[in-house]
Amino acid sequence: MAWWIWVLGGLGLLLVEVTTPGGFFAVFFGAGALLVGGAKALGWTGPAWLEFLAFTALSVSLLIAFRRDLRRLALHSGPPVDRLEGEQAVVVDAVAPGGVGRAELRGSTWTARTDGPSVLERGRRCRIERVDGLTLWVRGEEPQVADAAPEPEDAVVGPRPSAREASVKGD
Repeated sequence: MAWWIWVLGGLGLLLVEVTTPGGFFAVFFGAGALLVGGAKALGWTGPAWLEFLAFTALSVSLLIAFRRDLRRLALHSGPPVDRLEGEQAVVVDAVAPGGVGRAELRGSTWTARTDGPSVLERGRRCRIERVDGLTLWVRGEEPQVADAAPEPEDAVVGPRPSAREASVKGD
């Protein structure tokens, strides 16, 4: 068989793997076909039966050696991209306790509900607790209160004199 037939077959098998939901089988047979095609192009193969034997041996060896690691890598690659729990949204329409309103998240407006004890006012940041279909269940963020800085001892108490008053007193 010509080398380019092996390469086309290998690319076809890789395309099958990409376009179908599978368990990572066709990719190894595609890689085996590409390797045999490369070997054939370099003149490293013999008769047709040896090419098919090499294709089978390479494909099965690659399958046994790498399939488990490839599946583990693909299935456990981290949290899903579309996970919204824990993110912050901004309230667009006030949300009463147990009521429905709207919140903005990532540039889109969502239906928002809360089971919290207080009303979430417009413009307030809230944390997403869970997502139910297209509804965000949110809880208001507690505002951060900054520690008050102590006033210096020589601080002026009361209204400050204007520039004109200060210049008159200084004369």
